[in-house]
Amino acid sequence: MVQIVCPNCAAANRIPPERDAGAAKCGRCGEALFQGRPVEVDAARLQVHRRANQGLPVLLDVWAPWCGPCRSMAPHFAAAAQRLEPRARLLKLNADEAPDASAALGVSGIPALILLKDGREVARQAGAMTTDQIIAWMNQALAAA
Repeated sequence: MVQIVCPNCAAANRIPPERDAGAAKCGRCGEALFQGRPVEVDAARLQVHRRANQGLPVLLDVWAPWCGPCRSMAPHFAAAAQRLEPRARLLKLNADEAPDASAALGVSGIPALILLKDGREVARQAGAMTTDQIIAWMNQALAAA
């Protein structure tokens, strides 16, 4: 059983392995669980996704609006979300709006990609990447985890 957090209302939804998670809708609000784009989160929502997404890798992009490499990577991260969903949940955390969350994650340089599996960090990468690099890095990190 996979548990997926709704990007709209943050409710946890259980999806049986035989069901297509890509077509699943939230049991609380009725919105699609995957929308083909990264989910913007604040510190509280990050904790919900980190705690409640089970059996689903979570790829977190920690970024800031003033960061040139962050802005240049943003369309690549969005394209990666289209290609990786529903095999993974992609989240974006604005380091300026959530400095305590960024500090708790130990982020010292941005953009920073942090791969979480069942709530724990399994890989980390700093610096801008292309869509293909993001996907290859995530797949390699998951294979090694």
